[in-house]
Amino acid sequence: MIIKAIDLHRYQIALKPHLMVARQRIDCRSGLILTIRLEHKKTAKVERVEIAPLSGLDIDNRPITGFSQESLAQVEQQLSVLLPQLIGQDSCALENIAKQYSHIPSLAFGLSLLCHKLRHPWPPGCFAKPLATQKLLCPVTNPDSLEQQASLKQQLTSLTKQDHFIKIKVAQIATEDEINFIYQVLKIKPDIKLRLDANRGFSLSQAIDFLACLPKNAIDYIEEPCQNPEDNILLFKALGIGYALDESLNDPSYRFTPQLGLNTLVIKPTLLGNLSALQSLIQLAQESGVRCIISSSLESPLAISDLRLLANWLTPDDTPGLDTLASFSEPLYYLEENQHASFAQSTNLKEGNGLAKEAMLTAEAAMTQLNPQVSQLLLQLRHQEPLR
Repeated sequence: MIIKAIDLHRYQIALKPHLMVARQRIDCRSGLILTIRLEHKKTAKVERVEIAPLSGLDIDNRPITGFSQESLAQVEQQLSVLLPQLIGQDSCALENIAKQYSHIPSLAFGLSLLCHKLRHPWPPGCFAKPLATQKLLCPVTNPDSLEQQASLKQQLTSLTKQDHFIKIKVAQIATEDEINFIYQVLKIKPDIKLRLDANRGFSLSQAIDFLACLPKNAIDYIEEPCQNPEDNILLFKALGIGYALDESLNDPSYRFTPQLGLNTLVIKPTLLGNLSALQSLIQLAQESGVRCIISSSLESPLAISDLRLLANWLTPDDTPGLDTLASFSEPLYYLEENQHASFAQSTNLKEGNGLAKEAMLTAEAAMTQLNPQVSQLLLQLRHQEPLR
């Protein structure tokens, strides 16, 4: 099939409350929505992807560090050059370009994912699997507050039977407060498994002291525990608690090798690049007995929907980390009422949770109208048939 039409939009959505990016916070999320239409004779197909590098400035006007090296402006400029060349080309051209731009991971992933969506339908199992994810919680500075206890209880009691994991940011506030918060979580949900994320916030001794205060059997893993990644193995030797790698994967020189105590890779596709390279990394890790958790880079509902399907396809036995939409203050798409109703019926979601519905809409859903309050058309290309 031939690429007949291309639209490129930029979006910007305010985040309320602010979202944590490692040890920083952001108050808005920006990205690009790329839409491509294929045609062959009387057949047409339209797909979209989000391309949203995790870079820019935090709420204190400091550069976001440790994530995407490319800026949104750089990706936008590159696409303005590449996209006109695609008009009239076969859709496989998307994959070829993605391989050439592996040094711009968000662009490479977006183009290779779009190529996959256009050329290969998602396996049926991606849609049949229960849409479970891990709940994301951040410790509070006053865990004994009755108001905060009530809020925590409400969040935890709303979890479904499919929700077996909670991700908790640690190494953020006073150690005593974080420990008290975790015990409150376990009191309300004693069977839940904890995925702790330290974002390299602990020294080795701090990590040992912190984890020694927690019930070992409640911890699924601790993500990037030590400031010096080489200390992760020593932490495992001291306590026998497995660890996960996340930021380490963003290093261009990273190559997977099994490590003592390493039980999980937290994979953010937007930061890692081409879909085929992502598949290879997952296969290599799984063959070594290391789980892979597909995780968001704080993208909008469109990308979260794709990442959920990707997780159900590539890592069907592991719960992804995609609970990052609660702060998005505006929907990316307007949906028809019948789409809301049919989706609510099929997923048993409560009415009023429009963002959650939008997040879990599949790529096959008719999400046709971008919200003009948060989006802007940057580029529109159409294939012109030659005169005869």
